[in-house]
Amino acid sequence: MKKVLIGVVAASALLLAGGVHASAELAKSSGCLNCHNVDTKLVGPALKEVAAKYAGKDDASAYLTDKIIKGSNGVWGPIPMPPNANVSPENAKVLADFILTLK
Repeated sequence: MKKVLIGVVAASALLLAGGVHASAELAKSSGCLNCHNVDTKLVGPALKEVAAKYAGKDDASAYLTDKIIKGSNGVWGPIPMPPNANVSPENAKVLADFILTLK
């Protein structure tokens, strides 16, 4: 039984890691990483800063999904984030949820 439990835990960890990797690849292919870095500010804030700002807020995922699609102005300073018309609402939600997992 112990071996089965260890196998289930290991498989779950691999699936989770694969999901995080896929989300990071989506961030790269969607152009997010042209202006954002995970750990440090580039043109826009570090993704970890975004995660910290919205941590624990009930509507954070929906809010960030909307900002990813429509863009943003004045939230993080004078440089606006342009709309991302090429990112589907489904992918924007995946990206928002990914950002919120960063610590």
